[in-house]
Amino acid sequence: MTARIIDGKAFAADIRGRVAEQVVALKADHGITPGLAVVLVGEDPASQVYVRSKGRMTVEVGMNSYSHRLDAGTSQQELLALIEDLNRDPAVHGILVQLPLPDHLDESLVINAIAPEKDVDGFHISNVGRLATGQKAMVPCTPLGCLMMLRDHHGSLSGLDAVVVGRSNIVGKPMAQLLLRDSCTVTIAHSRTRDLPAVCRRADILVAAVGRPEMIPGDWVKEGATVIDVGINRIPAPERGEGKTRLVGDVDFASAVERAGAITPVPGGVGPMTIACLLANTLTACCRENGLPEPEGLTA
Repeated sequence: MTARIIDGKAFAADIRGRVAEQVVALKADHGITPGLAVVLVGEDPASQVYVRSKGRMTVEVGMNSYSHRLDAGTSQQELLALIEDLNRDPAVHGILVQLPLPDHLDESLVINAIAPEKDVDGFHISNVGRLATGQKAMVPCTPLGCLMMLRDHHGSLSGLDAVVVGRSNIVGKPMAQLLLRDSCTVTIAHSRTRDLPAVCRRADILVAAVGRPEMIPGDWVKEGATVIDVGINRIPAPERGEGKTRLVGDVDFASAVERAGAITPVPGGVGPMTIACLLANTLTACCRENGLPEPEGLTA
């Protein structure tokens, strides 16, 4: 069999379109425009690209975009003061501090300075705890995007055996919590899991989020399973020329596509969903702040 390819680019475009429609309705019916503030500290090239992309897409869906670019030498006190100003600003419904931060800044302290209701990354300790205990929370964008794609493919996830390979706070752990909430039987596996191939082979849903290029070969995939590959790894591609590279996931796509029932490619799978879900989270935060119904189909 050859797996169905889950097109993350098309799915993300649909999410952004639905967000844009609801932003239009918010403006027309309530005179409210959701606002997203992105804070970038320093000159990291990849972060600069991400921030520009987030700002452009925020404007494209009709939201207000507030960009704050700070010098790499910005002090902890200065950054916390900016976050506090944004917490108090009624025009700002979502706050994102682009990671990684320069080494002299305390990442955990900065994340937890953001008001939980404006924490559209879902990294604040209050949102982590709420998600883990089944309460209403802001959900990290990448796991939310994965959940949306799984629901779209399967409909109900109830009773399915799910294996998440990776235990990071950003993807692995929240992904497992979301799958539990949808009544999957969930295993969190990692590099030290005994007989990892056997654990993976029993999964109806296999989420790879370990950060190792092509670590999971096709023969670890159960026939007909749904594979969500979160990994984005850059490896040498000498066939393209000297010094050239290419992106691969944590799954060996060429072999897995022959066994899986559905699979996300890299690139073009999970990646595009992350910014789309950031916009969805900002819309959700705006609706919650104003006591309005949450956007249908765009939350966990």
